[in-house]
Amino acid sequence: MAPGAMSSAEVLDTLAGVKPVPYWLDDPARPAAEPALTGGERCDLLVVGGGYSGLWTALIAKERDPDREVVLIEAQEAAWAASGRNGGFCAASLTHGFGNGLARWPGELAKLEELGARNLDEIEAALDRHGIDCAFERTGEIDVATAPHQVEELTEMYGEMSRLGLADGVELLDADAVREQVDSPTFHGGLHDRAGVAMLDPAKLAWGLKAACLRLGVRVYENTPATDLVAHGAGMAVRTPYGRILARRVALATNVFPSLVKRVRPLTVPVYDYVLTTEPLTPDQLAAIGWKNRQGLGDAANQFHYFRLTADQRILWGGYDAIYPYGGKLDSALDHRPETYAKLASHFFDCFPQLAGLRFSHAWGGAIDTCSRFSAFFGTAHKGRVAYAAGYTGLGVGATRFGADVMLDLLAGERTERTSLEMVRTKPLPFPPEPFAWAGIGLTKWSLARADDRDGHRNLWLRTMDRMGLGFDS
Repeated sequence: MAPGAMSSAEVLDTLAGVKPVPYWLDDPARPAAEPALTGGERCDLLVVGGGYSGLWTALIAKERDPDREVVLIEAQEAAWAASGRNGGFCAASLTHGFGNGLARWPGELAKLEELGARNLDEIEAALDRHGIDCAFERTGEIDVATAPHQVEELTEMYGEMSRLGLADGVELLDADAVREQVDSPTFHGGLHDRAGVAMLDPAKLAWGLKAACLRLGVRVYENTPATDLVAHGAGMAVRTPYGRILARRVALATNVFPSLVKRVRPLTVPVYDYVLTTEPLTPDQLAAIGWKNRQGLGDAANQFHYFRLTADQRILWGGYDAIYPYGGKLDSALDHRPETYAKLASHFFDCFPQLAGLRFSHAWGGAIDTCSRFSAFFGTAHKGRVAYAAGYTGLGVGATRFGADVMLDLLAGERTERTSLEMVRTKPLPFPPEPFAWAGIGLTKWSLARADDRDGHRNLWLRTMDRMGLGFDS
């Protein structure tokens, strides 16, 4: 153990008394749920799902056509799942980062970057227009290298950005420069995106979107799961436990939950991610790490951490482990994983030894909808009367608004700059059936960890997955 390092027992003691609930949802201002649907409903557009994807879809639908009758149903409460459990990183990227976009859609990457930047601007404008206070801060993000080979990788990425004319607002930082921004002995360099990422309170965003929908006349029913989707005349019928909804068009915004369009289900798998928040830092503790500008941070490893400051000066620290349940079955028992919390706490103090003894206040987990290309995909069913979007792979805080626009374009039968994209017109490769999915994902996770330990060297398995366009990312 290094001099001054915390022992395992001391690290575990910082988790004593931690609240096993998402920090964002532990809020006395949490709004009451809307009543469940009982009986029948009719509408022009039914939105299934009350997370960001569904809420943006309902809101934009009313903004496009205030006379459209829009109904939104949510199986539990708005923000209870991924929309209230994430880290609050609202990125402009629609492609799960520049590198993933370059690998998959090099010919339209400039357009995707432009649309992503415009989408982030439109999010900020919508928050202002609807008076949504969700602690939105356009602070940017730094990808930090925690190993020498990652410095080389970030330098190569910056070179590609510059070559394509996409490096505006991005700066390559050496070790001294990144530690001037946030001081950790583990930082070797960084890539600073100054304008392309905002920090926000994810639950307040969802609650604010729900309130805006209600003000515009969207009829919202919570604790109302959709149990069946069938054609009905020129429209669709969706059954719920206590009623039925007839709709001309349906937008499915269920993401990690099993799609009502069964052929979509093999395109995603759930992966459980875990998060800690600390107690609020004192001014001296904050000064010890020099975190003055409140940027988000994420390390550049395959098994990476993401971290940021909350409005009350806590550090949110998440990522690294990515737990796939056998068979892709969602399991509420996986919402908490003490062994991962202990691992995350240990990694936290490796990163910030200046904060030794700081205690954690909240710990939680939740499922991410992952697809094999790591970014959203889209489609229609039932002769264009149903649209869906899924597969955001942990980058949905901002991209779901873009996905809402895509679904509404598809339902309108419109060819737009969004629906013309190869990204929108194509699908990811499906995951194989069990036990092959379990074995393949496990081997991929092992290989990614091995690459982190071996200067980024990707073994034959990872190179094969890269060539096939089928992979797995923590």
